[in-house]
Amino acid sequence: MQQYKRLNNILGWMVFVIASAVFILTSEPTMSYWDCGEYISTSYKLEVGHAPGAPLFQMIGRFFSLFAMGDVTKVARMINTMSALSSGLTILFLFWSITMLAKKFVVRNEEMSKAKMHLIFAAGLVGSLAYTFTDSFWFSAVEGEVYAMSSFFTAIVFWAMLKWEEHADESHNYRWLILIAYLMGLSIGVHMLNLLTIPAMGMIWYFRKYKNPNWKGILLAMTVSVLILGTVMSVIIPGVLKLAALFERFSVNSLSLPFNIGTIIFFLILIASIVFGLRYSANKLQPAWNAILLAFSFILIGYSSFFMLVIRSNADTPIDENNPENAMYLLAYLNREQYGDWPILNGPYYNAPAIDHENGSPVYTKDKKTGRYEITDKREKVEPVYDPRFTTIFPRMWSNREARHAREYIKWGGIQGVPVQVQLGEKTETLMKPTFGENLTFMWNYQVIHMYYRYFMWNFAGKQNDFHSAPYLWDTGLVFNCTKRL
Repeated sequence: MQQYKRLNNILGWMVFVIASAVFILTSEPTMSYWDCGEYISTSYKLEVGHAPGAPLFQMIGRFFSLFAMGDVTKVARMINTMSALSSGLTILFLFWSITMLAKKFVVRNEEMSKAKMHLIFAAGLVGSLAYTFTDSFWFSAVEGEVYAMSSFFTAIVFWAMLKWEEHADESHNYRWLILIAYLMGLSIGVHMLNLLTIPAMGMIWYFRKYKNPNWKGILLAMTVSVLILGTVMSVIIPGVLKLAALFERFSVNSLSLPFNIGTIIFFLILIASIVFGLRYSANKLQPAWNAILLAFSFILIGYSSFFMLVIRSNADTPIDENNPENAMYLLAYLNREQYGDWPILNGPYYNAPAIDHENGSPVYTKDKKTGRYEITDKREKVEPVYDPRFTTIFPRMWSNREARHAREYIKWGGIQGVPVQVQLGEKTETLMKPTFGENLTFMWNYQVIHMYYRYFMWNFAGKQNDFHSAPYLWDTGLVFNCTKRL
């Protein structure tokens, strides 16, 4: 077993060196023509980029930019190298995750043999090195974007959950869950992709704790995992800031306190509540609640990287998008309010007519002259209310901003529709309402096949060209290439 551990470590670091070397040698000397330029610029001078922000990425990027040694022409290269090393670490933890999983299949209750050891390491090497050279991963590994570092957090969090599974019977197994919570908090300061590991980790927890799993338990575990994911994304991340913003506005507008005092009071109350909860649960011998509170605390500690954006925004940096200089502005920034909203579980089709408009949330602005947060935009009658006959559950065809979007929906969904008469002003018109079947047809043809499956196959079969909406799927380089038009 000692030999296995030693070889596992050696081979893990070997694939890290291989992957990192490949990514560094092929990394961009400057930048790609999309968000990379903004991320590199905001990292170099710790400025405020577009919502919802990536403060941890920027702070680590700033550290790497120092290795340019004052040569501004090398700053982009150094930050791209950060992505390359993050991707190398992703491959490292992917290798270790694969070997842990393979070991469970191969060894079980038997002793480790050389043949089984070779089989486990072969699985780790093939899996990790195959992923190293996939199109999507390699693409993100060589540029100054958040996805390389986000992949690293995803890999290390899943690896940590597998480590918990190995030590689940030990008295201090919760330390791994606390580490996972902290890493997830940190990952919010890079990209929220990492949070999608929660359902998978929930299943690991269920199968480890219950020796005789059944479909009822599996569905319950999955449901609870999705609820935890929703709680982190929709309650903890925006909720803490929302409460801070409410405290801030109340303290300034109702109590006439100086700006930012309400935010400070809120965080003092939050810290005191957590400390009280931890002491109470420890004294009452409630380890589960103690672990939950610790996990919540460490998520917040990792999440605190967003204070950097508030601090730098108050310094009025040249790039200061959305100006998130206090809790209220930061909440709007984190909620991506500038991008508007879109339906997910229920909402209108792309050609749904608006029959009315309702009020939106008012916009408050800090007024230094009055010492209050004043309403600068009441946002009256700005939210459209759509004809309920043109709404559906699980809407996949929604955007009505451009005519080309409607053309694409009609093409990919094969829209024939059902005629529905609607009153538009003084005129009565007949609109073709898509059927739910056509809604699902669009999802299958465009979102599943053209976007996801084509994208997936690019990584394992090959690209036929570099056009974003090319009519062909993929190119294997073999005689039976998939060249059928959708």
